[in-house]
Amino acid sequence: MPYPSRRHVAGSVLGVLALTATVSVTATPAAADPLKPMVVSVFPSDDLTVRDPNQLTGRRIALPAGNCAQPVLCGLVRELNELDGFDLDPRIAVRFTQPVDPEGAAQRITLEAPDGGRTGVDRVVWDPAANTLYAHPAEQLAPGTTYRLRVHDAPGHEATDETFTTMSATDGLLDLRRQIDSGAAFAAVGIEQPGLQVDGVFPVGGTTLTWAKDGGTTDPDPAPQPLAQLPPTSTLAFGSFLAPSWLGPDVTLPQTPTRDAGPEPVEAERLPFLAVLPPGAPPAGGWPTAVFGHGFTRSTADVLLAAITNAQSGIATIATNVVGHGTGPESAWLISSGTEQTRLLTYGRGVDQNGDGVIGSTEGSSATGDAAPASSRDALRQTAADVMTLVRSLGGADVDGDGAPDLSGDEVTYFGQSFGGIYGTMLTGVDGQVARSVLNVPGGPISEIARLSPAFRPLTTKALRAAGLLNSDDPTRNFFHEQLPLRGEGPVTVTVDGAVEIQEYLARATWLSRSGSPETFAPLIEPERVLVQVAFGDETVPNPTSYTLVDAGGLWSRTSLYRNDLTAQRELNPHSFLLNVPQFPTGALQAQEQVAEFLGNDQVVDPDGLGPVWEAPISDPALLLPLNYPSPATRP
Repeated sequence: MPYPSRRHVAGSVLGVLALTATVSVTATPAAADPLKPMVVSVFPSDDLTVRDPNQLTGRRIALPAGNCAQPVLCGLVRELNELDGFDLDPRIAVRFTQPVDPEGAAQRITLEAPDGGRTGVDRVVWDPAANTLYAHPAEQLAPGTTYRLRVHDAPGHEATDETFTTMSATDGLLDLRRQIDSGAAFAAVGIEQPGLQVDGVFPVGGTTLTWAKDGGTTDPDPAPQPLAQLPPTSTLAFGSFLAPSWLGPDVTLPQTPTRDAGPEPVEAERLPFLAVLPPGAPPAGGWPTAVFGHGFTRSTADVLLAAITNAQSGIATIATNVVGHGTGPESAWLISSGTEQTRLLTYGRGVDQNGDGVIGSTEGSSATGDAAPASSRDALRQTAADVMTLVRSLGGADVDGDGAPDLSGDEVTYFGQSFGGIYGTMLTGVDGQVARSVLNVPGGPISEIARLSPAFRPLTTKALRAAGLLNSDDPTRNFFHEQLPLRGEGPVTVTVDGAVEIQEYLARATWLSRSGSPETFAPLIEPERVLVQVAFGDETVPNPTSYTLVDAGGLWSRTSLYRNDLTAQRELNPHSFLLNVPQFPTGALQAQEQVAEFLGNDQVVDPDGLGPVWEAPISDPALLLPLNYPSPATRP
């Protein structure tokens, strides 16, 4: 079947509406009929902005504060009022004087771009208590663009329209890249030249590696790390590099006016690297090098799993830690080679944010204070910038000290798993120095991953509890019931108290997070530079969120689907299939072969040829609209 265009069904989830902040658009008195519904207000609207010449859009959001008895909700409004436009997937609201047919009314709503492009709406919710129809655009909107929202003529009401301007959502991360490219970021924190500092080099064969984690106290019995599947004549290299950091103690980047060059970096942070070099002597200029991005709760140690096929294919693989990952700063590698044992710092980036004496596997990666609803927005932007610095630190690196370069800085590629696929999307969208990327099981927006995934739904519960919005006593639903449809499903009528308020909070939190969410950057990726791997029935990054990311970028022809439901492992959550060789022995190695072929030879191959388990490219994008969970997980 032909692939749908971005204007066909693209988009992501959650925008914003405050019922107390709707803009009055009153029907003509002569047309008013008390027996027929009339449109009385629509949202979003540029009437809820003020002029600001310091912004790229010339506007700044000005939502009313409303009831500030709830500090989380008021803090969220303060943060939103620093932005220069509305969400790229706004929560549209049309209020009527009387009830309407939600499906029919939704069909009469369109959004029109300045270039004449037009899209309808999807994910429709009808609130009978307020006679209000909520919906989202059927495609993700472009940043920094003024749209006309039209409610077309229909029996019972006249046409109504409103204009609103979307935020410059990609500007912040682009600012960081410009600072890196110009050298201003390095100069600001005293980094003379990006480069690698090598702490130790060891052959894989005959080496035992353990990781003594600092979780507040050092692990007294560190577990061995997996080396057996790597070629025994390949090489491990440990070390660090300096990277500019823009993050404040609350794990946020300052929101500067979008016409500015962005915030200045606050420090040079020493970050780890762990590299796996292929067997033999490197070619002139060094091994072709791929940066690997690890997943949520994981660390640089995952490069030992990710590099198996690369090492066999003549590609060096290198990784660093995500913000807040790798446990605490006293973590260390313990390397036994022959009769010698070496202890090297892992430069863990975890911090004890809550002061309980324990450093969790992701502690330090989420925003605190007023920006807490932004969650991992700025940790992801900082991590993408860290990888940009790592890419620029590779050229001519002499890892083994023999005077010849071991790592090439030319045509550097990237592949990331899960969280690594998420910030890898952001990285690939803004950094042209990354030649090609494989994004394994990515999705977006982050808030929808948290809402839909059984593993992460408790994080949404925690946020809603802080905002005083939990509306259920059912633990199987994690104590909230939001009544939100998936893309492509029919309208939902609200029947649960508090559901509309939860929808509004989720929409606002997503809006605040959009500048650090992957679907925002997917449209910046040239399709030929990327391969996306999606697992059917993924319970960790649910299929609808992968659909959102791929569709936002128009990347269907570059998307490969792993049909775990057609394998002997069909009852397992397939999210980890790329790295989990014991559970997915065939799927993992086939996936890594596909990665190595694309990174090394710029070829997209179907790992099982004419077999049914792999579709490269995906045969039908609609396969990713449902959740497709393999186990009996509760549908949100």
